[in-house]
Amino acid sequence: MHILIIGAAGMVGRKLAQRLATGGRLGNQPIESMTLVDVVTPEPPQGFGGKVTLETVDLSTPGEAARLVTGRPDVIFHLAAIVSGEAELDFEKGYRINLDGTRLLFDAIRLAHGEDRYKPRVVFTSSIAVFGAPLPYPIPDEFHTTPLTSYGTQKAICELLLSDYSRRGFFEGIGIRLPTICIRPGKPNKAASGFFSNILREPLVGQEAVLPVPDDIRHWHASPRSAVGFLIHGATIDVEKVGPRRNLSMPGLSATVGEQIEALRRVAGEKALALIRREPDEMIMRMCAGWAPGFEAKRATALGFTAEKSFDDIIRVHIEDELEGSLP
Repeated sequence: MHILIIGAAGMVGRKLAQRLATGGRLGNQPIESMTLVDVVTPEPPQGFGGKVTLETVDLSTPGEAARLVTGRPDVIFHLAAIVSGEAELDFEKGYRINLDGTRLLFDAIRLAHGEDRYKPRVVFTSSIAVFGAPLPYPIPDEFHTTPLTSYGTQKAICELLLSDYSRRGFFEGIGIRLPTICIRPGKPNKAASGFFSNILREPLVGQEAVLPVPDDIRHWHASPRSAVGFLIHGATIDVEKVGPRRNLSMPGLSATVGEQIEALRRVAGEKALALIRREPDEMIMRMCAGWAPGFEAKRATALGFTAEKSFDDIIRVHIEDELEGSLP
C-alpha cells in the first residue's frame, strides 16, 4: 500500500504519519511506502520500515497535483489548508490554497482514472465551519451548510466537489468535518479558534495565555489523537455503509470556555488559572457568534468514529502525548 499525505508538515499530518509509521498497516494492509507533502519539507516519521519520500509542494501550482498522482497512491489524505483567521484576512490566498488546490487534486485523480481506472480512497479534512448561525444545539446531521466565513465557504465547496467526484466514480471520497482540535501542541497559529488551545496549553507549562472571548462561548472539540483516529477510520471504512452523503460531522465534546477552565483547574490547579489574561477581541468575538456549539453526530458515531467524553480527558491526552516527563 502506498500512502500520500498532503499537508504532512502540519500538526495533524505529522501525527497521522507517525501513527501509520508506528503501526505499519492501514486496516489489514501493510504500508510499503509513504509520500509526505507540504509547502515546507515534512519531517520523516520514526520507526517506519518502508520507503518515505518527502516533497516540498504547493498543491495550487498547476501540474503539481498531477505529478503527485502519477505515483498511484492507494490512499490520499488531503489535509493541506490555510486556517480560518488567515483565510478571512487574505481572501485570494484562502481561495487559492483551500479551493483551487483541492480542485486541482480532484481533477488530477479524475484524469488518471480515465487512463487506467485508477480509483484511490481520498480522505478530505473539512471543518465544522461549513455551518453558520443561527444554529440549533445540538446540530443534527441533516442541518444545511450555510458558512459565514471565507474558510467555511471554501470547505463547503470542496465538500460538494468530493461528493460529486465520488458519485461519478473517480475516487472513493470521505469528508471528515473536524471539530476544533484541542489541545493543539506547539506555538499558537493564525486560526481564530486558537485561543481554545492557548488557554490550556500555555498555563500547563507555566506561561501566560490570552483569552479574547467571554466564558460562556460554547464550541465543539476533539483532541489531536481523536483527529488522527477519525482520518484512519475514514480511510478504512466501507463506503457502501456511508452512502452518497460522503461528508460526516465527527463526534466530539461540547464545552464552554468556562467549562474548559474548570477542567484545567481540576487537572492543574489554581496556579494555572492565574496565567489566563482576559483581553476581549471584537473580531474574534464576532466570528465566535457564528460557530457551531455542538453536534448530534449520529451518523459518524454509528459508523464507528469516537472521541473524548470530557475536557479532563482532552487535557490528560495532551499531557500524555506532549508533556509526559516534562512537568514537575
